[in-house]
Amino acid sequence: MSAERAELPEPDKLAGAPHPRHTAELYGQGAAERAFLEAYGAGRLHHGWLLTGPRGVGKATLAWRIARFLLAQGEDAGGGLFGAPEAPARLDIDPEHPVARRVAALSEPGLFLLRRGANAAGTGLSDAIRVEEVRRLKSFFALSSTEGGARVVIIDAADEMNVSAANAVLKLLEEPPERATLLLVSHQPARLLPTIRSRCRTLALSSLGEDDLAAALAQAGVAPEGGAGTLAALSGGSAGAAVTLAQEGGAALYAELMGVLASLPRLDRSAALALSERAAGQGAEARRDLLFELIDHALARLALTGARGRPPAPEAAPGEAETLARLSPDAAAARGWAELAPRVGERLRHGRAVNLDPASLILDTLHTIARHAG
Repeated sequence: MSAERAELPEPDKLAGAPHPRHTAELYGQGAAERAFLEAYGAGRLHHGWLLTGPRGVGKATLAWRIARFLLAQGEDAGGGLFGAPEAPARLDIDPEHPVARRVAALSEPGLFLLRRGANAAGTGLSDAIRVEEVRRLKSFFALSSTEGGARVVIIDAADEMNVSAANAVLKLLEEPPERATLLLVSHQPARLLPTIRSRCRTLALSSLGEDDLAAALAQAGVAPEGGAGTLAALSGGSAGAAVTLAQEGGAALYAELMGVLASLPRLDRSAALALSERAAGQGAEARRDLLFELIDHALARLALTGARGRPPAPEAAPGEAETLARLSPDAAAARGWAELAPRVGERLRHGRAVNLDPASLILDTLHTIARHAG
């Protein structure tokens, strides 16, 4: 495997949660697992697989499960790829299996992890997967060819490849090495080259329901603040987003935001000021960014309420349903909130990019929302 500089964070790991290679169970994605196993059992194992779906729903976890599964299959075991009569029913591999132990330690010779590496100065992570990282695959395939087994490449995330890197990966997909399987994790497949998408088979993962989300959070060692229902509503069924929400007190922050919106159209300035200051203090960058996302989320739920004629369930904060129904009673109101949301989002992104005072930016945004409500 390619070595990463020890001092750099892993770019494919969410802070506060185990790395996907250490995540044993995948929840809520049985359909995607079955689709892969059916192809494997029928001897139709494609050389390129595109794992798509919302961020944080288990795409990388599935990629690592597939990698362990393929690498653990001996030449006389498993499904149609090796001519055995019966395919395994699940992707599970005993964590004490030698392959599983080597994969966990990033020492499995049949596996290559392609992700963002160090920047040119070596002081941090690069902002993209560069062609230099892709070129190391040539050595990987040359060395691993002597082993005679499966070779697996995980690209996480494929959306982060620059143009040169994407073109280099495309060449591998067009002329795949023998016994090689490429697993491309993609949060936004529309950003990939159409030719890359066309040369991969897609496994589409979906958002998690409340029970699956609760199980995924328990596995990650995260206690759901406000209950799994609240986090399911706020995270859009993304375990990754739910972890961030739990770490930053997202349920309480959203409840505070809803308290401010409940005062509209006459904005409770003292409550708005308290919210803006709480999310803009020293070292509160993560909370500030989360509040920006929660504002966008609230506007989306306002639009959804008017469009459907009822607030979305479950409530994401006490009293939310009443506030949403009052501020967005019909389709006309829904259109107004839907039109406001991208303008507010762009304003927040621009303010963050040019380092506007966060408290002033948040307070100004709340006044903008109040004027719209009036």
